[in-house]
Formats: sequence, C-alpha cells, structure tokens
Amino acid sequence: MDKLIITGGVRLNGEIRISGAKNSALPILAATLLGDAPVTICNLPHLHDITTMIELFGRMGIEPIIDEKLSVEVDARAIKTLIAPYELVKTMRASILVLGPLVARFGEAEVALPGGCAIGSRPVDLHIRGLEAMGAIINVEAGYIKAKAPEGGLRGAHFFFDTVSVTGTENIMMAATLAKGRSVLENAAREPEVVDLANCLIAMGAKISGAGTDTITIDGVERLGGARFSVMPDRIETGTYLVAAAATGGRVKLKDTDPTALEAVLSKLQEAGAEVTTGADWIELDMKGKRPKAVNLRTAPYPAFPTDMQAQFIALNAIAEGTGTVIETVFENRFMHVYEMTRMGAQIMVEGNTAIVTGVDKLKGAPVMATDLRASASLVIAALVADGDTLIDRIYHIDRGYECIEEKLQMLGAKIRRVPG
Repeated sequence: MDKLIITGGVRLNGEIRISGAKNSALPILAATLLGDAPVTICNLPHLHDITTMIELFGRMGIEPIIDEKLSVEVDARAIKTLIAPYELVKTMRASILVLGPLVARFGEAEVALPGGCAIGSRPVDLHIRGLEAMGAIINVEAGYIKAKAPEGGLRGAHFFFDTVSVTGTENIMMAATLAKGRSVLENAAREPEVVDLANCLIAMGAKISGAGTDTITIDGVERLGGARFSVMPDRIETGTYLVAAAATGGRVKLKDTDPTALEAVLSKLQEAGAEVTTGADWIELDMKGKRPKAVNLRTAPYPAFPTDMQAQFIALNAIAEGTGTVIETVFENRFMHVYEMTRMGAQIMVEGNTAIVTGVDKLKGAPVMATDLRASASLVIAALVADGDTLIDRIYHIDRGYECIEEKLQMLGAKIRRVPG
C-alpha cells in the first residue's frame, strides 16, 4: 500500500491548475446511460473512482472511448447487462447513481448496495422511495437493489426529501428526465454539482428548471440524445489547497476554478487572516507569512459551510492563534482524523458532534493513518506545517479524490514524496 512522506516547515508558494470535480464527474458519467447517442464528457479528473465507474460501464458491455486529454465518450446503446456487481460497487458509494438512469432508460436495474468512505450512515432509502413514487417496484435482496419500472415506464411524481441528499437528488432527477409527465423534487440539494449535472442533462435534451434551489421541476421527455459537456472545477480540491497555503503562511494562485462555488470557505479563510483575491476562473490567497487565526464553523448543506472542508479547517485551527469550535451536522462519524492529529501534538477535544481545537505553535511529524478521503487531506495539511517527517499510510483514500496531489504540492514547493507499498 502506497504511503506519503512529508517534511514540514515549507511555505507553499506558486500556481497550480484545479482538476474537474469528482463529485460532479461521477453523476454526469451515470447520466450518459440515459442518452440514445454518444455523450462525450471533458475535464474528467484522473482518479480511482472515475476509473471504477468506467470499469463498471465495461462490465455492462459499454466500451467508453478515452482520448489523450482524458475526455470519455460513452455510447449506452451498446449495453448488454443491467447489473452493477458488488465487487465494483463496494469501493465507491457513487455507483448507486446508475440506478435511476438504468430504470428510467431500460426499465430495470440490479445494483449492489454501495460502499465508500466510513464517515457514518448514508442510507439509500431516499433513492428507493423516490423511484417508488415514480411507480418502480423495488426489492432489496442479498445485498442488491432490484428495481423494475411499471408497464409504460416511470411516471412523473411529486417527491419531498426528508433530509437533503445530494446523490438522492441527482438519482431521482436523472430518472425523472425520461418519466412520463412532470416531477417536482422538494427539499432538493442545492450543491453546484447538482446544477452541473442538470446542465449536462439539459445539453442532452432534458427539460429541467430550478436546479440550485430547493425545488427542482423536471418535465419528462421521450428521449435524450448525445452531447459534449465539460465537468465543473473541483471546489473541494480548490478549498484544500487554499487551506494548505493558509496553514503554511504561504501564497498560492489556483487557476481553472470557480470562486462563486466557494463563498463560505473563502469567507472563513479571510476570517483566519488570509488576503483573498478572485477573478472569473482563479483565486489567489496570500498569508504574507503570518500564522492563521482560529475560526469557528458549523457544517451544513450548500450554500453553508461544506462538510467536505471540515477536516482541513481542523488542521488549520490546530496551528492557529486561539481556539476554534467546529460543529459537524452532516455526518455523525466524521472526526476520525482528530485522533491521528493528536498523535502529532494537536490539542483537540471532541464532545459529540463538536471539536474544540486549541492552536499550538508547532505540530510534530509522526506516523499517521488516513481513515477517509477528506481526513487524508487534513493529515497532509497537518504534515506540511509539522516539524520533521510525517508518514501517511493508507493513502488510497487520497487517490479517490485528489488528482496528482504530490505533484501539485511539489509545484508549490512542498517536500512530499510517494513511497510504493
């Protein structure tokens, strides 16, 4: 198993390009199953989860064509099986996103219950109930969701999400594009990735309004066609490099990104003492060598502060001036990185869903273990500001969400290298 060795104490400085968003690319790849002509997706990040989704298509009989720029052309007309097997699905929660498109387009699907990061309960009941509201008959047997559309296909429905669910919103929105009549999704997720998926579906011929608000209306159409679509920049990757620069007292310019998708994060970075300037597709952060100030934050669905940036800010608070309180309201098991950071000398007290972080002058390098994707990123940030060497184990989590993380950090001056397992 690969490991990262990081020698801390270097201020990050320089420019890097931000990759396409994994959390946008995966549902958009699933959406290609709805098209009855080839769909080309550009700006895909080169990540393990993307490779897994493409491999899943291969198992279904679809042979995606990948060009030298990592654009992928998918022609779902070649599909031979409607089963998403457990050995692929177990590593990637987003594989549940093929359920809605398969049932809507082909009338049935068999999708293994998914795996992914161990960050708490993320039930699929909203996906199932949404499809049942559209007339699907669903049974969960032997670890598989077996779904069948009613005779004549899915029907438009009015569906209220009990809790805000990004993948639930995406799955039901995709299914509704080919359902007969109008669907209205209430208490829908408002994330930019949901908007990106809606824009891709609209490019394929779908009729969708309200994406980005809590009520999305979809008028079903008879068919969706081909399209060429470019995935939005990754706002969480952007935020992670901004926090890394702020923690080290450095200066970075991030290109090919979208500042409008990161307002809550940029506001907290300014509160921490960073000078932030933005353009249409770039963000520059400069700490001018200063130590950050501790910030208080509370995670909540978009447009509030994202849960996927919580761990990175705990790393920032760990070496900041003062004490910061971090409240996690989205996932109940998302402080696993805290115990690894305390091995490096961080002073963090966890009480239920709240972490109280008292900044220390210096962290100390130590062997630590990544427990989930964003926890891994927070340990990288902690290692960048620690004295001495930090060895981060189980970095396959990092590779699920960050394209070429060591190369990008090296471009910013970090002393980081990958050691093959």
